[in-house]
Amino acid sequence: MRRKKARGFHLLALCGCFFLLAEGAAFGGEGVDPNASFHPAESAPAPAAMPKPAAASPSERTRRAPAPQRSAPIQRALFPAPGETRFRAAEIVAEFSARTPAAAIDALRRRHRLDEIETARIALIGAEAHIWRAADGRSTGAILRELGGEAQIVAAQPNYVYALAADDAAKPAAPAQYALGKLKIDAARRLASGDGVLVAMVDTAVDDSHPDLKDAVAAKTDTIGGALWTLDHGTSTAGAIAARGATEGAAPKARLLVARAFEASPAGPQGTTLSIAKGVDWAVAAQAKIVNMSFAGPPDPELQRVVAAAAAKGVLLVAAAGNAGPKSPPLYPAADSGVLAVTAIDADDKLFENANRGKYIALAAPGVDVLLPAPDGGYDLKSGTSVAAAFVSGVAALLAERNPGLKADAAKRTLVSTARPLAPAGHEAEFGAGLVDALQALGGDKPPAKTQ
Repeated sequence: MRRKKARGFHLLALCGCFFLLAEGAAFGGEGVDPNASFHPAESAPAPAAMPKPAAASPSERTRRAPAPQRSAPIQRALFPAPGETRFRAAEIVAEFSARTPAAAIDALRRRHRLDEIETARIALIGAEAHIWRAADGRSTGAILRELGGEAQIVAAQPNYVYALAADDAAKPAAPAQYALGKLKIDAARRLASGDGVLVAMVDTAVDDSHPDLKDAVAAKTDTIGGALWTLDHGTSTAGAIAARGATEGAAPKARLLVARAFEASPAGPQGTTLSIAKGVDWAVAAQAKIVNMSFAGPPDPELQRVVAAAAAKGVLLVAAAGNAGPKSPPLYPAADSGVLAVTAIDADDKLFENANRGKYIALAAPGVDVLLPAPDGGYDLKSGTSVAAAFVSGVAALLAERNPGLKADAAKRTLVSTARPLAPAGHEAEFGAGLVDALQALGGDKPPAKTQ
């Protein structure tokens, strides 16, 4: 990692999106060391007894219906894809209906010799989630196989891991604050500045004492607990959305709802299925209009349900496309239906070299060598699709102020339809619809759009 001095600022080029390729055995092995949606269909009822039919004609006797087959047991265990290792070893997330008695849940846990690590109510999906761990060396797969037939469990799955992955960036080739001009935010400021719009971010903690973030944070929660070992990524994400000092975010008058869902680990800051689900759940309860998710990782049934429930409540969800490169499979939650996936470009409109590609990419925004706030009053250069996602969340806040009655789906259509194409047709897997244009999205000199 290279660090340069520039006008008194400490410039650190980091990848802003979270991607983890955890080392470990294929599924059935250990996954990620913890110390280092879905409602299954009910079985069909047995067929009712039928009266004895009258004697059939010879032709009818040749057309006998096959005997009904017995229903298979309901399988509630949600196994990861073959080769997937991005989950906590020997841990599972067990989901129960909120109406299931606590004593019954505890009895089930004890019967399977599992330790209770954490429990949380997820109001968005009306469920109670439990993190259980085996202390006797059983693998995650073995635990899931044991729990798969338990009728009281709604679903059981691995506790997936999402983590930061820093990239060294090239020497800056353009002014570090080029992003606002490229997004036409400077021109759009006469129309909106995000005044009073609540934008949630599920991230690390934020250094809200930074001068550029004064009064930016409206509320915060901690879904993990423990020491605040990392503030770096969250501080830069907050800056891209709502900085209001020496650096400016896309929506300098927006108010931030900060959900700390990532904690320090030997492999770098990590968030899990439950910590992220709790963060999104809290954000929606706190009346967020927009939720920024600058992280990426494996497909996750529990998070898919939480994200879908948030979208159903009219929340606009924005996520980083991922920094795993052109050959990576889709990363989540950006690839989930209903989420606006954002990729990163540089000052010359070139795609960030480590950006994911795929049909799920919706939009592009600046995300290479962008000057943003850093902890302890500093400033760093940041690179990654998470920076780009944060800028788009800020532009969405401008749109929410300009058209308060605009629904999330209409806001997404507006952002996509007004984007400036960056390449000929056929390159949508790289740039999506193109570069976000804040001025066009807000209608330029036209009056505010009618409520949709």
